[in-house]
Amino acid sequence: MDAQHDPEAEAVPEWFTVKLDGARKIVVLDSATFVARHLEADGTDPDNTVIVSASYSGVYCAKLVQRAAPFGAIGIDCGIGKDGAGVAGLWYYEALGIPAAAADIATVELGNGLDLWEAGRISRSNWLAHALGVIVGMTVKDAAHLLATAPSPLPEPDGENREIMVEGPNGHNVVATNSIAECLPEDFETNVMCTAGHTGRSVIGYITGFRPYAFICSDGGIGKNNSGLLALGPANDAGIPGASVSAATARMGDGHSIYEDGVISAMNDLAAAVGVRIGMTAREAARLLVERDAR
Repeated sequence: MDAQHDPEAEAVPEWFTVKLDGARKIVVLDSATFVARHLEADGTDPDNTVIVSASYSGVYCAKLVQRAAPFGAIGIDCGIGKDGAGVAGLWYYEALGIPAAAADIATVELGNGLDLWEAGRISRSNWLAHALGVIVGMTVKDAAHLLATAPSPLPEPDGENREIMVEGPNGHNVVATNSIAECLPEDFETNVMCTAGHTGRSVIGYITGFRPYAFICSDGGIGKNNSGLLALGPANDAGIPGASVSAATARMGDGHSIYEDGVISAMNDLAAAVGVRIGMTAREAARLLVERDAR
């Protein structure tokens, strides 16, 4: 049967603008390639626009969108794809200081800005967008509204990205930071450190020197001769419980992701003794480690 002609489909614009009181305008486009057309037709105030485009969130599309100098951007993850190409633009944006996120391809139609706006759900965000509250599962509308109303300029991320995630018993806390090398004297035999480097040979000195109450790092993909896990044994010998999360589950270089997304792939005997197991979330493992002397 022949497809029926729908005259209303032709009436759907290639882009439209959402205006919020006292906020940046949100421009929704069918394609990142339409950014130049939009600029020619309507113009864009640099740093005063959030662009939502129904293209993949790769580097090529990010280059097109950034010509408008937007405050923020949202695209589609296109199933992530080979080498993460479907979302690689998120970190291109991050390097430019632009909060950005991608919608789950399973929730939207490619090339349909209206559907992205109405039905899209966030699957990925860069650090800047995450810091503004853009999280997995959020609607594209809500994410765009957060970006449109965010303070400007954005705070500069610090190298440590340090935050207390859990206040535990007896003064012991769970602390997320980007590297075990960023431990502070206050962490000595006090805090469980969720850090985003590997658990290899080069961090043994940091672990045994800083002596955290316990630690969770990344396995770094484990690597040749299990090199991404080599610090677990010496830490155990030094009396420090420790574990690693799979690098496939949490972002290296982001301590918050280690805590929030990580899944345990290995642990030493001291961590195993308090119940830490392979396949457990880092959140649960951190709770067991921080509460171990309170039981």
